[in-house]
Amino acid sequence: MTPIERIELAPGYSVSRLLKGGWHLSSGHNAAVERNQAIADMAAFVEAGFTTFDCADHYLGVEQMIGDFRRSRPDLGARIEIHTKYVPDRDLLPGLTRADTAGIINRSLKRLGVERLDMVQFFWWNWQVARAAETLRVLGDLQAAGKIRHVGVTNFSTPQLAELAGTGVKLLAHQIQYSLVDRRAESGMIEICRRHGIHILTYGHLLGGFIAETWLGKPEPGEPFANRSLRKYKLIIDDFGGWSLFQELLAALTQIGKRYGVGPGEVALRWTLDRPGVSGCIVGATSTRYLSRNTAVFGFSLDPSD
Repeated sequence: MTPIERIELAPGYSVSRLLKGGWHLSSGHNAAVERNQAIADMAAFVEAGFTTFDCADHYLGVEQMIGDFRRSRPDLGARIEIHTKYVPDRDLLPGLTRADTAGIINRSLKRLGVERLDMVQFFWWNWQVARAAETLRVLGDLQAAGKIRHVGVTNFSTPQLAELAGTGVKLLAHQIQYSLVDRRAESGMIEICRRHGIHILTYGHLLGGFIAETWLGKPEPGEPFANRSLRKYKLIIDDFGGWSLFQELLAALTQIGKRYGVGPGEVALRWTLDRPGVSGCIVGATSTRYLSRNTAVFGFSLDPSD
């Protein structure tokens, strides 16, 4: 299995350039996930070099899964970095208090079984409720108190990110959707991150599984979709230009992949890893089925003809 590259995000803090995503393990996303097997699979990911896990306070059950993995395998648990998210409920935003924020951070600490969260990525649902910067500063205070090692953000627009970068809280990373099909990050986001020294961590490169050989030549899908990811990313494909254009892209990725002995998904993932400012890519997985294929992205390089 090809070794996974690592990157230093801050002095003394490095992560694997492929991060193990947690959304696909959430009971709110996929009720078919078998909890005990998902926890057991985490060992294989860590041993393969996927040492950085991405989760969130609202990914139902996932923080607890990772915490249970750490408790059951302390040898491997000591090797992982955990990035979680703080996403207060939309309805609670107007009355959100400092104590509310501290309480949710304390809950994440307890679920994960750690004394300090490696990184907390903040999101604010409603920018019309003008308290995002205030809440981010609370996270900064919790960082100063030793409960958070690094603060990041996720899914903000370029103007919103610029405003948050001016709060005085050092933002280590911004987690965003970025792929061959969704290139919104190239309209100012990459530059604002570069200017403020913010690393970009990405998701959505495989469109929930649509970028795969199994979809090449297939008729356009519709409801019911197997999970929320496919429903979401079918809308992204529609915005990209529709199913016919997507099929052209999938055919090109497949052709390129054959040159390197990989599939279209590995090519799409390699493309994203090579984008300016991208430090790591989050790969969602419900099992170890594609683990060796994920790591294969570090075994080849794309050239200009690709």
